[in-house]
Amino acid sequence: MLLVPLSFTNATIVQFSSSLKVHHQLRLAATSSQGSLPSSSSWRRATSSDSHSETSESADRRWDSLGFNPVQTDYMYVMKSSEDGSFADGGLRRYGNIEIIPAAAVLNYGQGIIEGLKAYKKQNGSIILFRPEENGLRLRVGAERLCMPAPTIEQFVEAVKSTVLANKRWVPPPDKGFLHIRPLLLGNGPVLSLTTAPEFTFLIYVTPVGNYFEGGLKPINLVVENETHRAAPGGVGSIKAIGNYAGIIKAQAAAKVNGFSDVLYLDSVHNKYLEEISTANLFVVKNNTISTPTLGGTILPGVTRKSIIDIALSQGFQVEERLVSVEELSDADEVFCSENALCVLPVGSITYMDKRVDYEESGFVVSQQLYSALTNIQMGLTEDIMGWTTVLE
Repeated sequence: MLLVPLSFTNATIVQFSSSLKVHHQLRLAATSSQGSLPSSSSWRRATSSDSHSETSESADRRWDSLGFNPVQTDYMYVMKSSEDGSFADGGLRRYGNIEIIPAAAVLNYGQGIIEGLKAYKKQNGSIILFRPEENGLRLRVGAERLCMPAPTIEQFVEAVKSTVLANKRWVPPPDKGFLHIRPLLLGNGPVLSLTTAPEFTFLIYVTPVGNYFEGGLKPINLVVENETHRAAPGGVGSIKAIGNYAGIIKAQAAAKVNGFSDVLYLDSVHNKYLEEISTANLFVVKNNTISTPTLGGTILPGVTRKSIIDIALSQGFQVEERLVSVEELSDADEVFCSENALCVLPVGSITYMDKRVDYEESGFVVSQQLYSALTNIQMGLTEDIMGWTTVLE
């Protein structure tokens, strides 16, 4: 049986796709908007040193150099399915390449799911997780849609805890970022015809991520996409299927080349109702009402989205989950989006049919208020009256 090593490094991806014009455009746009980031390998060599001669100032500089790039950490978690579809005997192993056969269902037919959550370090050194059971539940819902077995919610949460604790030295200090946790469910068994895989692997790896918002929240500028659609009714837009993301890179790259931060997608039936940004949910504010596109099978039920709705309700806002037309953007007081890594991000402007609407005058009061409330819970800075956090001592 032929085995093909796969690596989780950017270098392999860049080498494979360097001839694609759209990839080159995306790289240029990312560089111009984020600046030059250090390679993960050089960062790892510096950070993994246990030298006691290192000063706190030099350590801080290394944490400050983190972007949103994969860094090779110490351990990953791997668990395989048995013949009856259940998962057991999972455990930690050193972080590294995995081997997968060319006939794997995930390579040939995209039978795979990703998840994303994060861990913060508190001032007392303990580590805090945010609603991991919600990600475990969403993974199981997505797995059912793609005819895949999945770990139980309890197995998922315990695997996350084990992986984070095994890599605890990679959790950034308070105010320096967070540990990004990436669970994967892969159909790694061989298939030739279009059918479900005979074997599945559940894997978790982690990487430290830098602080996005030093100096305050930075608003993004969006453009409404009229031709490409992210999802269609009856499809898999409501789950984190791995195939959902490659198809929107082209539109996102074109937007970045034209000076926008990202793309806002419309529904594929009427081409008039707001859906999502590339990887984030959307909220529209008018007076004391916050409206967000209703979940109808084409929109991902974000854990951050769900949390923002609960926080907004607790703060006295009226929240509506409904169809939101693109015309409503011109009359909105404020617009923001939510996503796991970015948490809450204000929208500075939205351009639709060459007409730009600016929201700078709002001062982003609502998004800043909700961002602070949510991140204070996630980082353990305020009492968690919602019961959303899990503390790892």
